[in-house]
Amino acid sequence: MIDFIARFFKKDKQSKDLAKERLQLVLIHDRINLPPYLLEQMKEELIGVIKRFTEIDEEALDIGIESSDRTVTLVANIPLKGEKKV
Repeated sequence: MIDFIARFFKKDKQSKDLAKERLQLVLIHDRINLPPYLLEQMKEELIGVIKRFTEIDEEALDIGIESSDRTVTLVANIPLKGEKKV
């Protein structure tokens, strides 16, 4: 979740774009009625389950929430490195 939030504080975006993304995040949280700490916990548990079976590239990991019309979607881009070596 920290990476997700950090995206909103990057310097390469214009302030209007940054404000728009922050507002969208607030509106999505209001719509799904889930506090940020639960989203962070959900992200950590998803990553933990996937890591039990395969190696992942945590540097390229991107999990976020998207909203379109009346649907809120959890979107996960988790690059897999391959089978977990036991």
